[in-house]
Amino acid sequence: MALWITDECINCDVCEPECPNQAISMGAEIYEIDPGRCTECVGHFDEPQCVQVCPVECIPVNPSFVETREQLLTKFRRLQSGSVSAPLPGTAAAADVDASPACAPPLLA
Repeated sequence: MALWITDECINCDVCEPECPNQAISMGAEIYEIDPGRCTECVGHFDEPQCVQVCPVECIPVNPSFVETREQLLTKFRRLQSGSVSAPLPGTAAAADVDASPACAPPLLA
């Protein structure tokens, strides 16, 4: 299920930088969540980060975009496969990044 920001939003600006999928952006009057990018932080965190930081609790589940955890995980993998930059260090997805020697930086002498 994608999340949704209701008209109770006070534009406090705390949710946008917390979104690991860049699904939150400023709309015409309040922040909006792109349901095509929102995974409810599945693949990154145990709980949606925007919900955790919202001071007015205006981010419920969007009833128009009901998805299972598996569907959210599939969306996360799709987003990570090339349409979104590499995962940030410390996220669950960072552990999946290939750390083979071919990808390692050169050793300094």
